[in-house]
Amino acid sequence: MSFDELNLIEPILTALHEEGYVTPTPIQQQAIPQVLEGHDLLGIAQTGTGKTAAFTVPILQILHQTAQVERHAPGRIRCLVLTPTRELAIQIGESFRAYGRHLPKLRSTVIFGGVGQHPQVQALKRGVEVLIATPGRLLDLMNQGFIDLRTIEVFVLDEADRMLDMGFIHDIKRILPKLPKQRQTLFFSATMPGQIQELADSILRPNPVKVTVTPVSSTADTVTQAVYMVEKTDKADLLEHVLQDKNIRRVLVFTRTKHGADKVVRTLLKANIGAEAIHGNKSQNHRQRALSNFKAGTTRVLVATDIAARGIDVEELTHVINYEIPNEPESYVHRIGRTGRAGADGTALSFCDDEERAYLQDIQKLIRRQIPVVQNHPYTSSAVAPVPLSGGPAIKRPKGPAGRPARPGRGPQAGGSGRPEGQRGAGSQGGGRPERAGGNAGREGQRGGHAAAGRPAGTAHPEGGNAGGTSRGGQRRYRGGSGR
Repeated sequence: MSFDELNLIEPILTALHEEGYVTPTPIQQQAIPQVLEGHDLLGIAQTGTGKTAAFTVPILQILHQTAQVERHAPGRIRCLVLTPTRELAIQIGESFRAYGRHLPKLRSTVIFGGVGQHPQVQALKRGVEVLIATPGRLLDLMNQGFIDLRTIEVFVLDEADRMLDMGFIHDIKRILPKLPKQRQTLFFSATMPGQIQELADSILRPNPVKVTVTPVSSTADTVTQAVYMVEKTDKADLLEHVLQDKNIRRVLVFTRTKHGADKVVRTLLKANIGAEAIHGNKSQNHRQRALSNFKAGTTRVLVATDIAARGIDVEELTHVINYEIPNEPESYVHRIGRTGRAGADGTALSFCDDEERAYLQDIQKLIRRQIPVVQNHPYTSSAVAPVPLSGGPAIKRPKGPAGRPARPGRGPQAGGSGRPEGQRGAGSQGGGRPERAGGNAGREGQRGGHAAAGRPAGTAHPEGGNAGGTSRGGQRRYRGGSGR
């Protein structure tokens, strides 16, 4: 199937072709016709599935066609897209502009916390038809009288499970009553824990169309996976050793904490390896500049936390390196899902120390495969045993800072820098509570970001590729110890 078969209007088809898109992804094939027909939609989809185009493309067509017939007053907000993070909001805004470039009367803007509100307010005053927003800044500007949602025709709630993880559900429940009851609603989530299902049932019309793509446990066959068993103290040297391979042209390195990301960057810079970090403690300008440098190839290594990386979609990403094994197995699928997209080859390397062996075991159970171990590398440690897929002795969980096994739902008790970014109770410098209306707008979006929009190299469809997963509704928590 091609986009030409989806009953799309010529201006949108032209924009898609200019972007190099020919074949829609499965979620686009299923969702676009249903959205065009005016149905409410429940989409269960992970990163890399083409989810963003699955709603931006038909929304643009609906708004264009109804404007031609009903002669709406220009500049009123007709579509609201609510998303948990600034990075994702920016990418969705870019998608609306790209696919709607030949529909000049449809204007869009993005609003989010962490930056001054004046430019956003000025854009709203000039008039927009599509508003992409994060919850806290939206409520803030609504309370100041700059935004009226009574004219909304299409409402999109994106990354609902991440909204729950980040504590935004109460904000959403404050926003929903401000929307007109007569509207089309599109609801997207990577997972469907009970609270998210209840929320979906409360805002969707009865019998919505349900679209499900790629379960969370899947990893792409195009990604070559390998694990290095290494002592924690040797990880920095091992990373330098691996990066001596000039075939690793553009690599995304994952750490569990913001402090860890900065430390890795300092180590690489001392070794004359170009690297930058992206995480919640970095300013918005820094993050955008680092991402632009990485996309342009001027920065070879981008070091990121899981939360910040959810807004990243980069063409020609050849390698992902898990400098630290994620304590949530679904995050592993998310991480390696950023390479090997749309049939391109990718490589995912993981550095596993003794304290992380339990995490590796969880990952292998989730993806139902044994990850090959790299043998005889310069930092091979006999003290770090390989992890079998099944059988073998029980693997102890990492211990907390006082030598006791960390309790579920608890992280280390010492300072925020040692906690995984986005965890409740993290340090106040960007990793704290989500923004609330009238509160500190600088904190919003610093706790999340799931890649959704954009196009990987060589793809024939928007945002195509293998899908990743997310956390299980916040139920699996950091176990302490190795993330300190």
